[in-house]
Amino acid sequence: FEPSLFLLSLRGHSVSAIRDSKDGTSYQDMLLEMTGQKTVPNVFINKTHVGGCDKTMQAHKDGSLQQLLNGENESYDYDLIVIGGGSGGLACSKEAAILGKKVMVLDYVVPTPKGTTWGLGGTCVNVGCIPKKLMHQTAMLGTAMQDARKFGWEFEETVKHNWETMRTAVNNYIGSLNWGYRVALRDKNVNYVNAYAEFIEPHKIKATNKRGKETFYTAAKFVLATGERPRYLGIPGDKEYCITSDDLFSLPYCPGKTLVIGASYVALECGGFLAGLGLDVTIMVRSILLRGFDQDMANRAGEHMEEHGVKFLRKYVPIKVKELEAGTPGRLKVTAKSTETDEIIEGEYNTVLIAVGRDACTDKIGLDKAGVKVNSKNGKIPVNDEEQTNVPHIYAIGDILEGKWELTPVAIQAGKLLARRLYRGSTLKCDYINVPTTVFTPLEYGSCGLSEERAIELYGQDNIEVFHSLFWPLEFTVPGRDNNRCYGKIICNKLDDDRVIGFHYLGPNAGEVTQGFGAAMKCRVTKEQLDSTIGIHPTCAEVFTTLEVTKSSGGDITQAGC
Repeated sequence: FEPSLFLLSLRGHSVSAIRDSKDGTSYQDMLLEMTGQKTVPNVFINKTHVGGCDKTMQAHKDGSLQQLLNGENESYDYDLIVIGGGSGGLACSKEAAILGKKVMVLDYVVPTPKGTTWGLGGTCVNVGCIPKKLMHQTAMLGTAMQDARKFGWEFEETVKHNWETMRTAVNNYIGSLNWGYRVALRDKNVNYVNAYAEFIEPHKIKATNKRGKETFYTAAKFVLATGERPRYLGIPGDKEYCITSDDLFSLPYCPGKTLVIGASYVALECGGFLAGLGLDVTIMVRSILLRGFDQDMANRAGEHMEEHGVKFLRKYVPIKVKELEAGTPGRLKVTAKSTETDEIIEGEYNTVLIAVGRDACTDKIGLDKAGVKVNSKNGKIPVNDEEQTNVPHIYAIGDILEGKWELTPVAIQAGKLLARRLYRGSTLKCDYINVPTTVFTPLEYGSCGLSEERAIELYGQDNIEVFHSLFWPLEFTVPGRDNNRCYGKIICNKLDDDRVIGFHYLGPNAGEVTQGFGAAMKCRVTKEQLDSTIGIHPTCAEVFTTLEVTKSSGGDITQAGC
């Protein structure tokens, strides 16, 4: 079906005539299926959907209409340039190249204030998910060794951890991934350039390499996949003396006594595995843990950390960091202020890790010169349901999107599907609903769907039912630890056959457990269907097939054993 041919068939007919004709309904249904817009006029230019009258006038005003009109006559260096070599950008570029397009990827890591930099692959591979989970696994092995004695394993009393050995092993693995990504791009004929990209015109960018050499490239379409970087505090000494997660995973020395500032998942994950390595760890929390996550679950994860040696300084914010002694690590003095009183406290630490959130990398890539609208408050980019910005030939995916998940698998899915829509005629869009995720705290927290707070906000307290239970994994029983500390709950919508709208699990292997239930929620699983599912015994996940106690009943949810 050619939009241009369809538009030709509308010429000479008024909007009302088309609407009232015998074929009007089918025309409108076809338009709705193609564009999400049922009304006419419905404007296409060079097979690109612009929209109705208002959007066409806006496109004329911002200059994008003329760009579209000139599109087929314009000669560009590339069909697609992807700015950002993280998970989403790589997925999109490879898919576009597979579909026969000429593609370039530009990726450049601006060094941290401490001088840390890394290779191709983005945050997840280099300074995020991958090294985080490997170091989390390191900490869990320490716990496993303690448990092992109760299971009969005998070994020397002196057991210690070597930071340098772990760091080298983790970074060697990351290096192999970096190389693998470069090979994959080369094999698919994607031109990878290690340079910083900046728009100078709507279809033209300037690429500056590490030596300062500038090269210019043009493309018919662009995908922004620049991701985010850790936010600093804006206080004296933060950039001079503190580190972030961008530095931690390749830190050449053991961080020693560590203060983690923040209550994000990054803060709790890093604080958790550092404590698991035997370090003295304090987490300074301004307000609540894991903002945006279910607070019942967040507090339970925090309580478990506190019971296992992590100290929490609650309701404080740092106001100054001063170096007392240089070294690897050195000594730092942190001054903090209460958020509720005028109390000032001080503490000494070897390392201060800032984990107070992340900022979108959109402010220095010339988006104003391309006409792309950006949320001035957070640097995020608003897009439509096809990841298209307000400039028709520029798209955005991943962590920089306004109101979307900041997760690697989401960026990968969005990137692949975008390339298929652009170059294969696909209509499938990325689904941002019921995305499963896991926080790798010492006791892992997996979730999918709504938090309890959000469910109440959307449906009302009387229209939801929460089924929950504590449980004791069989693996924990012989060592005799964490009795009834693991916890599972589901949130059901009474107005929709007790459909499960929220899934929450605190316990071992949370990612593995949550992945399966995430698939069930995509299939709109109900409480009745969970009840009729036979559990696998003895596992933690089977608790979700036997949930009986509701929160509203106040009934006992403890278990005597596995």
